[in-house]
Amino acid sequence: QVQMVESGGGSAQAGGSLTLSCIVSGFLIRDKCMGWFRQVPGKEREGVVGISRGGGSKYYAASDFVKGRFTISRDTAKNTVYLKIDSLKPEDTAMYYCATADGFFCREGDFRDWGQGTQVTVSS
Repeated sequence: QVQMVESGGGSAQAGGSLTLSCIVSGFLIRDKCMGWFRQVPGKEREGVVGISRGGGSKYYAASDFVKGRFTISRDTAKNTVYLKIDSLKPEDTAMYYCATADGFFCREGDFRDWGQGTQVTVSS
């Protein structure tokens, strides 16, 4: 049974950091594209960043928003994917979802399965 369980969200102060985790069971993360998506109420879910089977990162959100602050990583031994968010801003407030995609290209539109999400709330 495929499961992706996110954790690590919560309330945080602007300027701080959070690390979200996605523990995967039912498949090996090294065999799939993995990614993080976010959704705020009233808006569509959007991709933030993905990590390919080879371990390379691919940013989907606007570079001036994510680059330098959002870092995706994985631990294949633990079958877990991480998202570290530095220099937190109130606009980072959203539900964050772990996701998986087949294929080699790890495009934002390739993702088909998501976890249940973990809420991140950043106060100024």
